[in-house]
Amino acid sequence: MKPLRLIGLTQNNLQHLSLEIEKNQLIVFTGVSGSGKSSLVFDTIAAEAQRQMNANYSAFVRNRMPKFLKPKAERIENLNPAIVIDQTPLGGNQRSTVGTITETYSLLRLLYSRVGQPQIGSAGQFSFNNPQGMCQKCSGLGRVNQINVDKLIDREKSWNQGAVLDTRYAVGNWYWKQYAAADFFDNDQPLKELTTSQWNQLVYGHPEQALTPVNPKLEGICRNYERIILKRDLSGHSKMYEEKLKELLFEAPCPDCEGRRLNKEALSVKIDGRSIADCVEMDMNELLQFLNDLDYPEVNEVISEIKRQVQRLIDIGLDYLQLDRQTPTLSGGEAQRVKLVKYMGSALNGMFYIFDEPSTGMHARDVSRINRLLQDLRDKENTVFVVEHDPDVIAVADEVIDIGPLAGKQGGEIIFRGDYPSLLRSDSLTGKEICQTLPINTHPRSWQEKMTINEANLHNLKNVTVDIPKHVLTVVTGVAGSGKSTLITKILPEQYPNEISIINQAPIKATNRATPATYLGIYDEIRRTFGKANQVPVGMFSFNSTGACPVCHGKGETVVELVFMDPIVNECEACGGTRFSDEALSYKLKGCTILEVLAKTPKELQEFYHGIGSKKMIEKLQAMIDTGLTYLPIGRTLTTLSGGERQRLKLTKAITQNESVFVLDEPTTGLHLSDIKKLNALFQRMVEKGNTLIIIEHHSEIIKQADWVIDIGPDGGVKGGEVVFSGVPEDLLKSGTITGEYLKKSSELIEHSISC
Repeated sequence: MKPLRLIGLTQNNLQHLSLEIEKNQLIVFTGVSGSGKSSLVFDTIAAEAQRQMNANYSAFVRNRMPKFLKPKAERIENLNPAIVIDQTPLGGNQRSTVGTITETYSLLRLLYSRVGQPQIGSAGQFSFNNPQGMCQKCSGLGRVNQINVDKLIDREKSWNQGAVLDTRYAVGNWYWKQYAAADFFDNDQPLKELTTSQWNQLVYGHPEQALTPVNPKLEGICRNYERIILKRDLSGHSKMYEEKLKELLFEAPCPDCEGRRLNKEALSVKIDGRSIADCVEMDMNELLQFLNDLDYPEVNEVISEIKRQVQRLIDIGLDYLQLDRQTPTLSGGEAQRVKLVKYMGSALNGMFYIFDEPSTGMHARDVSRINRLLQDLRDKENTVFVVEHDPDVIAVADEVIDIGPLAGKQGGEIIFRGDYPSLLRSDSLTGKEICQTLPINTHPRSWQEKMTINEANLHNLKNVTVDIPKHVLTVVTGVAGSGKSTLITKILPEQYPNEISIINQAPIKATNRATPATYLGIYDEIRRTFGKANQVPVGMFSFNSTGACPVCHGKGETVVELVFMDPIVNECEACGGTRFSDEALSYKLKGCTILEVLAKTPKELQEFYHGIGSKKMIEKLQAMIDTGLTYLPIGRTLTTLSGGERQRLKLTKAITQNESVFVLDEPTTGLHLSDIKKLNALFQRMVEKGNTLIIIEHHSEIIKQADWVIDIGPDGGVKGGEVVFSGVPEDLLKSGTITGEYLKKSSELIEHSISC
């Protein structure tokens, strides 16, 4: 089989690379964030493979498919079709569940339509997204909004005292007068003393809480608010009042379907005594047992395929999930594995499978399952490319290709090629960092102050009460789905509002006009100093305003649309891709144009603005340096940044704010071990300044440097939701928890590899 040949690669920061890669191997690409890994694997190999595949379709079809630009390369030979599994969020809404996203629910619907009793018709009648099958009350969502009467009415007060806590029914208003004149009850009597029929008359417009009010003008306070809020009749109200009205809502299970989403007819259909709703409420092990007990030869193929899908979820460690679990509620690690499930049963071979950090958001226990999947795909005569930082994934590679030596302009070269043991013995930064593992923190900071989370029960949390120390570094650990993120990013802010700054996993919303300078808010000062020095409006120094190139309007490129053919994208000839007009580039500050200033790195810009830049600007540039973005030009387009670079940019923005309690959700996502070492040093400095850091993390290098560790488990889903350890890192090694055992094993493996 001919190897993949890549010749003269110059995409982004690649330094005219040429290499041959043998096929049917598991190849892991390593290197610091921004070194050029993604430029090589995704922007070159994947983009060209997908571009050439799409070229086989008709122009009409191609126009409706994703567009891939031709990568910058002299020649690429012997490509195979590519399947890319990247870090794009799983997405979905309230109607998207594990069952629908894996298409397992579609098979269950088919099964129930064929052999369920009584027979009611097609598979569509078991869909909560189809009017034929959905519960009409909740429109297939399983939950309905209701008015929170306790927030609306103070029962301790009488009507004359203004018992309704909203200006709509303020004393003297038209609505208030209607009820005051109705003589339903004594207007000076506290509402808590009303009889049931009087209360129903006031709140629901009928003594027996019927749907139709006795008097249309007095429809009942609750009915009135249901009409103006739930039916979205908010016209004429200010936005602030709209938000205030929405605060009166709370979500509750639908009374008609009891949260099961389907209408009564669909729920009445059973197979061996179980409805389709019963099936999706089972965990994977229960569901598999139910399917194994079925004996319906006429639908044997359908049952077998459902069993295969369920078994894949079990094999990848998601046995605790239910098919009715909404995809937006999945943790990062769970969502990543659900995306991978569809490829586990693939019978294709001769393919390129390209993975972008498949270990993201996963506990060390779960990474071993991902490794088996990658090896299985390779063993089916596929070539598996993986961009990865996790040593556990790198260790199973047939070949490691390390890109570097550093990031940005200092990267883009092949530093090492070989197997894992050879990597550890090499001079590459990746090999050195794997070997130079940090020791366990044996001198953690002591603490007195704390925040206490009381009786947390959201999702799978089981009445959790736990102390979180203040002014120290606390790491919250546990397998994916154990309840870490729910506890720290949902419950903690609810119980301690206005005290916490959360830096989560949500990606930066990047456009081709956004840069680190605009994202961090330092571009305004740069434009002001240029405007003041040159006595011209500040808009002259923005490619989004009057300073934009008049031909490309600040885009830096021109696009020629060819109807059903791929558009042709060219660098703008007028500005040469700079985005600025000639006039904008004619003005200078300290001998530099605005373009030259935007090309500077944070350190260079600090020196340039020494004495003329504000303290705030210098601090933001220092924060970029502290998070390892020393090499990044401040005018670089955000869409060209790697995942790790964007994550650190978010962290940069957060640490320049005047907060004292920071919650960081997996800040090591997309980062090289050398970058994680810099982050560790930054975290320690932040704590030394008196801040409180609470970090949700799987990475052993972060856990080992903590002052306090809270481990949630013992496992994921219904088997999790409990605090299984709370203490110093040294004691975690002896705790016997899953995290403690893998942390101990990780240290032993590194020591063994080094000694070898």
